[in-house]
Amino acid sequence: MLRVCLIGYGYWGKNLLRNLLSINDCKVECVCESNAIAAQKIKSAYPDLSIESDYNQVLSNSKIDAVVIATPTHTHFELAKKALESGKHVLVEKPFTTSVQEAETLINIAQQKNLVLMVDHTFLYSGAVKKIKSLIDSDTIGKLQYFDSTRINLGLIQSDINVLWDLAPHDLSILSYICNEEAIGVTASGISHTNNNIENIAYMTINYPSGFIAHLNCSWSSPVKVRTTLIGGDKKMIVYDDINPTEKVKVYDSGFDFKNDEDKSKIYVDYRIGDIYIPKLKTDEPLRNMLEDFFQSIVNNKLPVSNYALALKTVKILEASQKSIKQNSNQISI
Repeated sequence: MLRVCLIGYGYWGKNLLRNLLSINDCKVECVCESNAIAAQKIKSAYPDLSIESDYNQVLSNSKIDAVVIATPTHTHFELAKKALESGKHVLVEKPFTTSVQEAETLINIAQQKNLVLMVDHTFLYSGAVKKIKSLIDSDTIGKLQYFDSTRINLGLIQSDINVLWDLAPHDLSILSYICNEEAIGVTASGISHTNNNIENIAYMTINYPSGFIAHLNCSWSSPVKVRTTLIGGDKKMIVYDDINPTEKVKVYDSGFDFKNDEDKSKIYVDYRIGDIYIPKLKTDEPLRNMLEDFFQSIVNNKLPVSNYALALKTVKILEASQKSIKQNSNQISI
C-alpha cells in the first residue's frame, strides 16, 4: 500500500484527489493545504481525510511514500526539491518548473536517490493521443511533416506565467511523445493586454532537422474554446479535436504529390482526397491512468510514460520561446 499526500487543493488538486481516492493499493495519508477556506472545503467534501497545513510535517512523516504537487508553478521547484531530498517520490503538475536549470536540478536529485519524478502531462494517457501515437508508430501516417495546434479560450489568466507556459505544455508533451526527433530551434511572438508584461496571446514555431515543423497558437483571449491539432504525414493526415465528444480523432487519406516539368520551370501538384477513417477510442479517464502509471513506476522501479526526460524537453522549448519573445522573435537554438 503506497501512502501519498496531495499538496494543494485548488483547481486541479480537486480532480487529482478524486482520482487518488479511487485507486486500489493507494492511500491518501493527508492533504496539505495552508489556505483555511480550501481546508474547510476538504473537510466538507471528505470529512475522514486528514488535513495538514505545514509542508515540513508532511516531509518528516515516514509513512508518506510520495507527494503529488498541485500548486502554482513558481512553487514547484522548491516543493519538489524538498520532497526528493526527503526521500519521497514526486508527481508535479505541469509545467514542470520555470526554468531548464530547475528541471535539471530536480532530475539529478531523483536519479541520485533512485526516486520516481514525474510530471502530470495527462493528455499522454488519453485514448485519443494513444491512438495517434499508434497510427504514427505503425507508419499509417507516413513521415511526419507538420504539427499544427490551436489551444485557445477565454481565461483562466495566470499571474505568474504567460499563456505559453500555461497552455502549450499540453501540446508540447504530445509533440515530444509522438515525434522522435529533437527540436533544433524555436521562434515565438506574443503580446500582453493586461499591463503586467505577461503574454495572454502567443504563437510558437518549432523547427526540426528533417524539415518537420510544429506551430502552436495559444490564447486566453478567445471568445470560443478550441482544442484542435492537425498532424500531417506524407501518406495521411490526422485531425484531433479534443472538444468533440464522439469523434476526437479523424484520419484523412489526403495528401499531395508534385513534380517538375522537363525544364524544371514549373511544378505540377497532384492532390489526393480519399476516405475519412474515425477510429474507436478508449474512454477511460486519462487522469486516473496517469496516476496509476505513477504508482506502478514506483512499485516496479521503471520510467513512467510522462517521464522527466519528456518533461525536460517541454521546459527547454518553453524557455526558448520566452527568450524568443523578449528578443523580437529571433530564433533560439535548443
